[in-house]
Amino acid sequence: MPLDLRTIYAVAAATSIILGLLQLGAFATGRFGRWPLWWGLSSLLIGTGVVLVVLRGTLPDEVTMALANTLAWAGYLLVLVSVRSFAGLHTRLSHYLIGVIAPMILLVAWMEPGGFPKRAALVALLWACCDGAVAREGYRLATRSGLRSAWILVALYLPTSLLFLTRAVLAWHGHFGEELFPPDPVPLHWTAVAGSAIVLARGNALLLLATERSERQLAALAQHDPLTGAKNRSGLEQAVTALARDGDHPRRAALLLVDIDHFKTLNDTHGHAAGDEILRLFADVARSQLREGDVVARHGGDEFVVMLPGLGLDEGMRVAERLRLAFATALTARPGLPGTSTLSIGVTEGDTASLPFDRMLADADSALYRSKRLGRDRVQARQEERAR
Repeated sequence: MPLDLRTIYAVAAATSIILGLLQLGAFATGRFGRWPLWWGLSSLLIGTGVVLVVLRGTLPDEVTMALANTLAWAGYLLVLVSVRSFAGLHTRLSHYLIGVIAPMILLVAWMEPGGFPKRAALVALLWACCDGAVAREGYRLATRSGLRSAWILVALYLPTSLLFLTRAVLAWHGHFGEELFPPDPVPLHWTAVAGSAIVLARGNALLLLATERSERQLAALAQHDPLTGAKNRSGLEQAVTALARDGDHPRRAALLLVDIDHFKTLNDTHGHAAGDEILRLFADVARSQLREGDVVARHGGDEFVVMLPGLGLDEGMRVAERLRLAFATALTARPGLPGTSTLSIGVTEGDTASLPFDRMLADADSALYRSKRLGRDRVQARQEERAR
């Protein structure tokens, strides 16, 4: 015996409430930020609204029509708030309240007999707009943040946006009859069931995004120095390997080996806190002076490696000199740090695909030690005649 539409709505409501409780449980762990809170509240509100819809004919129309639809829409709008929160965007409470209250006024106004087509069309239109906005946020996450699983949001929410838009047009023209639960089956009513099933099934999409982002964050932590934010040796090796395999960009690169002069004496004299601040300052200066594709890595202690893809020795020398001067300027703007700190830099170049990285590093190290022998606070190329 087939289930009637009211029973299916009741099952969908119960499922939504259970999902909401699970999502709030995820928020209670404190591992995910605020977006599971809005997501959980969204499921609870949608489930509660659908429960009231199921009770139509038992409770007053003000509860099972106006209040039920308002709660369901308030919950559905929280889906968008949740996705925006996941993306690091803030939604103003005033904007959210306006988005809920304005449709509620129309829902109350259309409670007159024969108002069902208008209410059904309005609710479907609201859900279509919300799904379109969620799909847009998914597109932004995929293109700007590089989260591949964000395309799942686009794939799940864009079709339902079109589905609800179609339902809005059909409802407005009276193709759904004059009531939600008619005595005789209306085939087009089952588009609501299909939409409800998709809404529940896609509830785990954000979990996939959260998993991917967590994995990327863990990978980033494993490849970066926690003190300076520069890459560590593992991150440097991966960057060099990726450069050697990249057939779309020049594999030749300039390599800078940077040493902070007399760093041990600085630590002994001014303390490790001052030394840490010097290291962070250099990393910040380097990031501000370099291109997006350049690599800054802490090689150990007070030594840094800078990889400049596509640049030769002369260009690498100019970048190194700019770094040295920029670091000196930044120190003068930090009165709490010793202004005597300077940089010695060794520069080399090579084809990352054919020349072993250890060999390039040895050449840069040799140039660095010549810089120190010549008095420090200078840039030295791998060849003696290129010294500055």
